[in-house]
Amino acid sequence: MQDTTERYSDEHLEEFKALILEKMIQAKRDLEMLKSSYLNDKNNGTDDTSPTFKAFEEGSATMSKEANAQLAIRQEKFMRDLKNALNRIENKTYGICRITGELINPERLKLVPHATLSIKAKNMQKK
Repeated sequence: MQDTTERYSDEHLEEFKALILEKMIQAKRDLEMLKSSYLNDKNNGTDDTSPTFKAFEEGSATMSKEANAQLAIRQEKFMRDLKNALNRIENKTYGICRITGELINPERLKLVPHATLSIKAKNMQKK
């Protein structure tokens, strides 16, 4: 990474911080919803239906719980990435590409506030 003195202003960092905090609140809500759905062990009431249908229901419920557990894991990683972005804001390195040392486009940061690579760096990685 190149040594750079260019960084986002404190005002910009505060704007990004507000955006990230908002995303963290929503991410927390989403995670709680996912966890409650895969931890929910309520019976679906298939006791009076055919054994084949009951087996299908149980298999479907298991697959759904596994999918929700995977989504929850991804959501937890997203929240960790957002926390790391807040740390970069605190130490004034937020928005600086870790490969090129250049500022990441603010529009990219609004869409992906935890980004650590500029589009230029991402394209270099693909080659």
